[in-house]
Amino acid sequence: MKIGYPCINETLPCSSATTFRLASYSEERLIQAVTNNLACLQQILEFNVQHGLLFFRMSSDLVPFGSHPVNTFNWQDYFKPTFAAIGQYIKQNNLRISMHPDQFVVLNSPTEHIVQNSFAELAYQCAIMDLMELNKSAKLQIHAGGVYGDKPNAIMRFADAVQVLPDNIRARLVVENDDRSYSLQDCLEIHERTNIPILFDNFHHECLNNGEPMAEALRLAAQTWQPEDGILMIDYSSQSPGDRKGKHIAHIQLDLFREFLTHLQDLDVDIMLEIKDKEASAVQALALLRELGYVPATEPVL
Repeated sequence: MKIGYPCINETLPCSSATTFRLASYSEERLIQAVTNNLACLQQILEFNVQHGLLFFRMSSDLVPFGSHPVNTFNWQDYFKPTFAAIGQYIKQNNLRISMHPDQFVVLNSPTEHIVQNSFAELAYQCAIMDLMELNKSAKLQIHAGGVYGDKPNAIMRFADAVQVLPDNIRARLVVENDDRSYSLQDCLEIHERTNIPILFDNFHHECLNNGEPMAEALRLAAQTWQPEDGILMIDYSSQSPGDRKGKHIAHIQLDLFREFLTHLQDLDVDIMLEIKDKEASAVQALALLRELGYVPATEPVL
């Protein structure tokens, strides 16, 4: 079992998501931003290894305007050695990696240019993982998209879009159950049509479900993963007290996390904490996992 957090490390004095306005785009600005982002990403990964946090979601902004038509610079070749070196570090230290394209990636949109822009964004983010030479267990997680007043047709459009994606993108794609439109059961239907795995979000399942107990839901999602995909990825969070339904908590509540772990039984998973204070909660969660025997008391640094 691996545990981690998404995109931003609040301890380190750098960001791997430095960007700039489209109006000020230039190749010089792009090279500077990507150089800084990749240097910071390396620092974050080293921090994570030192603290036993072996699951990390990389920022979508590693390459600003990576899928935008304005970016005609061959960043793939220019930064290929750097990406390869980071990928080697990831593999040497047995890190699990994911990315989460932004909400504008909507494969089932009835608007063609939105679908084409979504394809371009997935191609950009997949290229990063390919340049790092990561295997298929490094995933791109997306939501099913909109309902548009007709969920069956929306699901069919999603499946049709997946089928025309290049093999390298389709092999990395996972679909996440959400808290408003697409439940686990909807994602299971998508899986049946596309064979892409389901990334399970416990908090979303609590907000939107079809009555499945948590333990059953976890197993249903796990069954959609093949050996080459790696083990089931989970997004974990809980409700922020006093806020609107579906708002993520600011700091992990260890009693709730401990209770969630009981639903795993013998299931092996990698857990992404979607909690606002990032690595601070991840370190506490890892300590609990070690206390309960889910991970070794000390993690070897390779």
